[in-house]
Amino acid sequence: MTDAAAHSHAPVRIGIVSISDRASTGVYEDKGLPALQDWLLRALHNPIEFVSRLIPDEQERISATLMELVDQHQCSLVLTTGGTGPALRDVTPEATLAVAHKEMPGFGEQMRQISLRFVPTAILSRQVAVIRHQSLIINLPGQPKAIAETLEGLKDASGQPLVPGIFAAVPYCIDLIGGPYLQTHDAVCKAFRPKSAVRPQMEV
Repeated sequence: MTDAAAHSHAPVRIGIVSISDRASTGVYEDKGLPALQDWLLRALHNPIEFVSRLIPDEQERISATLMELVDQHQCSLVLTTGGTGPALRDVTPEATLAVAHKEMPGFGEQMRQISLRFVPTAILSRQVAVIRHQSLIINLPGQPKAIAETLEGLKDASGQPLVPGIFAAVPYCIDLIGGPYLQTHDAVCKAFRPKSAVRPQMEV
């Protein structure tokens, strides 16, 4: 991605991938892609161009899809949902690590910390995050409620943060790998950057 593209007001290209054997074959309606799209539209000030995929729990297919979104479509951010548990067909983390240039273990650690506030079985979750070229790929949980919780974090009754969501760190991570400058709506998720990395609020 060129510096000009990274600094422009052009739409940010984001890949969203729902991984489910049954949803991909039409057994039931996929809820992962709508949940991802809805949250990102609420959270980001930037215009967004989504590249969506609904695929089965097949490791080679997942890896190929991630490479397509990063290498061909040049998505700066790719979010997956589904396939991160211990079941035999849950292979999303393996498929993600197979295409990684760098691992970012803090994202998975924080997602499990958030989910443990609700269920003890959160320790069974195996979500990972990686960098491939100039793109950040993050595995998210499969349930829409859990997707929003892990991205946004937890707040008390007055709206004060209790546990930071992982998305607060995403914009600065993308800055550091040469991607576009993401700006968030603070009421949904306040991005954190060092003062030296903050730019004026863009007009859209």
